[in-house]
Amino acid sequence: MRLTIDEYSQQFKMSKEMINSKLRAKKLNYIIEDNKTYIIVANKAKTPESINSTNTQEPQEPKVEAKKEATVKTKAVSKPKTTVATILALYQRENQQLKAKIIQLEEKIDKLIDDKEQMLRDEMQKIEQVYSAKDEQLKNILELVNAKLMLESTNQTVHEVETLQTQKNIENVEDVEKNGDSKLIELRAYLKTLKLKSYQRKVIRKRFLAVYDSDVRIIQQNGKLYLDFSKYDYSDLLEY
Repeated sequence: MRLTIDEYSQQFKMSKEMINSKLRAKKLNYIIEDNKTYIIVANKAKTPESINSTNTQEPQEPKVEAKKEATVKTKAVSKPKTTVATILALYQRENQQLKAKIIQLEEKIDKLIDDKEQMLRDEMQKIEQVYSAKDEQLKNILELVNAKLMLESTNQTVHEVETLQTQKNIENVEDVEKNGDSKLIELRAYLKTLKLKSYQRKVIRKRFLAVYDSDVRIIQQNGKLYLDFSKYDYSDLLEY
C-alpha cells in the first residue's frame, strides 16, 4: 500500500516536517511518480500506539521476521526512478548521434560528387585533346595537298608558256632559214630554241655581249642583240 504525505500524516498522527525528515534520512520507503511522493506502507502496518502495546506481548523473533517481510515487499513494489531530465538526456544523446551520422553521410555524398565531376572533367579534356590532334593532322594534310596542287598548276603553266615561246621562236628561225632574207632574230629567243641548260645559255649570251661592239655579225637594237643567219655564221660563238 502507498500513501501520500498528507495521508501518512493523518493516519500515523505525524507532522509533515517529521515525515520529510524521515524521508531525507531514508528511514521510510518511498517512490516518486509524476513529481509526487508516495510512502510505501505494509498492509498490516500498525500505528505507533499499537506497536508500543505489542512490544511486551510479542516475542522478539516474530517482530524481526515481520520487518524482513515488510522490507522484501517494499523492495518488490519500488520501481526505478525515471525523470523527465533522464528522458531528455536520452533524446539529446540520440539526436547528437543522428546529427553526427547525417554529417558523415553529407561528407561522403560531397566526396562522391567531387570525384564524379573530376572524372567528367578528365574525360572532356581527353576528348578535346584527341579532337585537337586530329584537327591539326587534317589541317597539315590539307595544306600539303593544296601546296602540291599549286605547285603542279604552276609547273604546268610555266611549261605551257615555255612551250609556246619555244614554238614561236622555232617558227621565226625556220622562216629566216627558209626565206633566206635579212630577217633578224633576237639572241635570247634563239637560245631558248636550242636544247641547252640555263647556265649554258648564260655563258653564250655573255660571249655575245663581250664582242658585240667589234663583231659586225652582231646587231644591237633597242638594247637587244639580234642575229642574221642569212648573212653570217655564228657557229664559233654558239659552241659550247
